Formats: sequence, structure tokens, C-alpha cells
Amino acid sequence: MEAYKLAFRRGEHTTIIEVPAPQGSVYIGEGNCTVIAGPCSVESRESFLEIAGLIKNMGVHILRGGAYKPRTSPYSFSGLGEEGLKILKEARELTGLPVVTEVVDVRDMEKVAYYSDIIQIGSRNMQNFTLLKEAGRVQRPVLLKRGFAATIEEWLLACEYILDAGNQEVILCERGIRTFEGMTRNTVDIAAVALVKELSHLPVIVDPSHATGRRSLVAPVARAAIAAGADGLMIEVHQNPEQALSDGAQSITPAAFASLSGELRKQAAVFSKTYAARTSGEEKRHEQT
Repeated sequence: MEAYKLAFRRGEHTTIIEVPAPQGSVYIGEGNCTVIAGPCSVESRESFLEIAGLIKNMGVHILRGGAYKPRTSPYSFSGLGEEGLKILKEARELTGLPVVTEVVDVRDMEKVAYYSDIIQIGSRNMQNFTLLKEAGRVQRPVLLKRGFAATIEEWLLACEYILDAGNQEVILCERGIRTFEGMTRNTVDIAAVALVKELSHLPVIVDPSHATGRRSLVAPVARAAIAAGADGLMIEVHQNPEQALSDGAQSITPAAFASLSGELRKQAAVFSKTYAARTSGEEKRHEQT
């Protein structure tokens, strides 16, 4: 028996996660290519609603934006907190798209779950076991990013904490690991995508933005991720990357995102994946039969 007994794949069973939204559910898992996009941080109400409006018809299925940002420097912009969560909720209502945002403190778990559709646990908190257990008690899907120094087994065991606490809806996100290579922010572990899909029944997505730290590499790594079997992508998009308050160097413009989305739609078809069209549960069940 594997140590990650709840995440371990048995036979052909795979987990497909349904994320309800005003304009129809979004599905993450086998057979789908789901795209999460938006800026690294919710910087202001005006800027976030603007970017959400710009990309909502460009192939994005889920909006992302950080309200709480764990930063390496205490002097860097660390998010708007609850104000940012309220802006995310407003964007959800305006666009009809579900939203995902990060939680960094167990004291904020209930609040983040109230305002968002998916709770993200970032790389720095992958082994924050108290936070993982608390995420296992909420009724929201959890997106668990791989720690930048974590092995695949450690990543799956961190996931096990959430599953064991009662939450069976976990999305695993490969976002690059720290190696001796200094030309990119991290080293993208493309092989991990195929391996974790082999080992686990849970959906696996890739964040090419954090994985590379370079906007010029986002598109090629995104394409490689889908080819390796990823169920989706998490991409940072900003209307003016040079002025972004966090991670501007890895953010692509809305125009670049529209182009990439078109490429991904074609690539998804090659691999017999649905480009996560928003459908009702009844329509989705009909498609699967």
C-alpha cells in the first residue's frame, strides 16, 4: 500500500471536479483542458475588474487573483486582504466565472472559502499541515501547489492531509522546483505531470508563469504541459505587466493570452480534450455517456 493511499490511483478511476459558476459549471480533470488566468495579485478594484472583463471571452474558465500574498520580502506588496476577496466576488458576479485565490492563514480559511470557489494553498505552505487539515474541512475544491523544494512523494503526502480530513476535491499544481539552474525562476518538472497522472486519480495542472518566471516561456511550457497530459493551466495575465505590483516579469498581456488560448484550444482537440466549455451538470453527464 502506498503511503498516499487516498490519492493513489486504483484502476482506471479518475476524479473530475465540478466547480459551479453563475454561467454553468466548469470541470477539472481527465478529458478536460481547463484554463485559470488573471493577475498575480488583486491590485485594485478598477484594475481587476478591467482585466477580468478583458479576458472573460478569451478562453479563460476560472479567474485567479491573490488577496493574500506571501512574499519573500516583508516590504513587498502583500495583497489587499478581505478587500481583495470582495473584489474577486464582484468579478465573479460580473463575468459569471468562478474564482480561485490563496489562503495563507488558518484564521482566514472560512473567509476565503466564503468569497471564492476554489481555495489555493501555495508552494510555501505545501507542508503547513495545520492549514492542510483545515482545508480538508471546508466545502470547496483545493488547489495544492507543489513546494519548490518538494519531492513528488512529499507533494502527494501533503495532499493526503486534505483528503484524510474529508475533502476529496483536490487539484494538484506543478509550478516548478528549485534547482541549480539560474536562467529561469524555477525548473519545470514536466515529467512530474505524467508521473503523477500515473500515480494518482486527482487532476493535475501546471503553472508555467511561476515555473519559469519569464513571460516569453509561458506559451511553450503551457503547450508542453498539455502534451504531457496536464488537465489544465494556471496563467498570469496583466494588462500592463511592467507596472504589476507582483510578478510582472512572468505575466503575459491579454493579447498574448488570446493567442495562446487559441493555440491551446486546437491542441486540446488533438489530445481529445474538451476545452472546458461551461455546461450544466446534466449536459456534462450526457457528454460523458
